[in-house]
Amino acid sequence: MFEILLNFLQKKNIDLVGVLPLSDCNVTRPYLLERVNISSGTVFMMAIPYRTPACDDPKRSISAYAVSRDYHLFFAKLFDELLPYLAEKFPNNRFAAFADHSPISELHAAVHAGLGVIGKNGLLLTPKYGSYVFLGEVITDFEIPCRAHEVNFCEDCGACKNACPTALAEKNLCLSALSQKKGKLTEEEERILLSSNTVWGCDRCQECCPYNHRAMATGTIYSPIPFFYEKPISSPTTEEIKNMSDKDFSERAYSWRGRETILRNLRICEKGDTQC
Repeated sequence: MFEILLNFLQKKNIDLVGVLPLSDCNVTRPYLLERVNISSGTVFMMAIPYRTPACDDPKRSISAYAVSRDYHLFFAKLFDELLPYLAEKFPNNRFAAFADHSPISELHAAVHAGLGVIGKNGLLLTPKYGSYVFLGEVITDFEIPCRAHEVNFCEDCGACKNACPTALAEKNLCLSALSQKKGKLTEEEERILLSSNTVWGCDRCQECCPYNHRAMATGTIYSPIPFFYEKPISSPTTEEIKNMSDKDFSERAYSWRGRETILRNLRICEKGDTQC
């Protein structure tokens, strides 16, 4: 089964795939497994690279993951093709696919599957694509003989902590979370957002990471998947966001917080001298 799945994914330019027993996963939402009637079996983890040259725009004011259309759209299309394909090949088994809203801890499962190590910034660090990957998985009741890899961590160079613009460890605050906060921000929060030159998310802990520097130097950091090259927006404007149709806006990663949240952030940046 692994070879069949791997061949399918490779045709989609997905080459970072690993396997581990479901029993070695940290199940965080057991009800999702109950819904698909899978209690034991195998997990196929995949890391989907998303960074493109559009993310290198020096005027970029949003996190790299949000430059392309929402990655959930990519996974929805992929799984719509993959699950029927597996069901046809293995009619006596059950299959379910997840991304983001998952029954398991995806980060730890990805490391157990041998896809990379855990960074101090809480992200998966892969040798080929660095940390610029999304995680997804297929879970099946098909039992494949396999063993989980050890959970390993990065070298703890301290670069990500030193680069954090809001001293996260002390304030227990994340700039990315701040940019996604609804409602009116405090003066201090506005000051932080304004000084960061961002209107959505934060990549400081990724931009300084040695894993990403090496992937950039070797030229492997960019995604080979066409989806992430379609309709990039690296530096949205107030006019652009206001004029987007509801459909187009719904396809952006920041749409889940509503149009007003990112418009508020744009207004804050426009109040100051910093160009966002």
